[in-house]
Amino acid sequence: MSSFRIDLHVHTRETSFCGKTKGQVVAELYKKAGYDGIVITDHYNRGYFRKFPKWMTWEEKTERFLRGYRSAYEEGERIGLKVFLGIELKFNKSPREFLVYGIDEAFLKDYPELYRLGLEKFRRLVDSLAPKYNILIYQAHPFRPGITPADPTLLDGVEAYNGNPRQDSHNELAFSFAKKHNLKMISGSDFHRLPDLARGGMIFRQTIKEPGDLLAALAAGENYKLISKSTTPFSFLRLATLLVNQVKKLRSSRTPRCDPLA
Repeated sequence: MSSFRIDLHVHTRETSFCGKTKGQVVAELYKKAGYDGIVITDHYNRGYFRKFPKWMTWEEKTERFLRGYRSAYEEGERIGLKVFLGIELKFNKSPREFLVYGIDEAFLKDYPELYRLGLEKFRRLVDSLAPKYNILIYQAHPFRPGITPADPTLLDGVEAYNGNPRQDSHNELAFSFAKKHNLKMISGSDFHRLPDLARGGMIFRQTIKEPGDLLAALAAGENYKLISKSTTPFSFLRLATLLVNQVKKLRSSRTPRCDPLA
């Protein structure tokens, strides 16, 4: 039986303040690590867009935001890795972050400054756009220190497993929360730099060829496996990331800052 391995939480250097790896390299790394696809979920928040001069149009700002995704996408097309677009959305005046799937470039240009809406208004917006858009909202790492879970009625699911090695995401609490509220569960590496490679994701039993395939597989909530430490694919590159991670832990435990202006 065929399977499809994909990471649903990946950042790039071109767009995310805390990203340390260019999109092109991200695609290369995941291909070598045995993955079939990735979703680029760069940080989308007020802090990112405030850095641009006021004379820039929203479309111009969005073009800048998409640089990391496009770099990864172009390399993915060349080497045979599926690269899809998502965002990690942070609303104003809240520490919570949400992984959003089912968007495209046109959506980001047509609906500016999503971070102003708040979760409830954003939920109403995406629901109003169906069936043109089938947008899914998952809360990222809902039990990381300083973060609390959102109203489950406004979510499609939660990131039950976050593999970032520099954060204690209390994945066991996220898993229990999802079970209690009957929410869909996903896993992601929360990739920013080399030590984060291939530490999370999903293994689907069916091949994912298009964004619609991914959305259908996520919405079904079955025929998949959450990638965690015990299901990470073996590769020499993966061993190298483990060594690098140990060195970084010895040097410093400082967490990268992802929203410097918010």
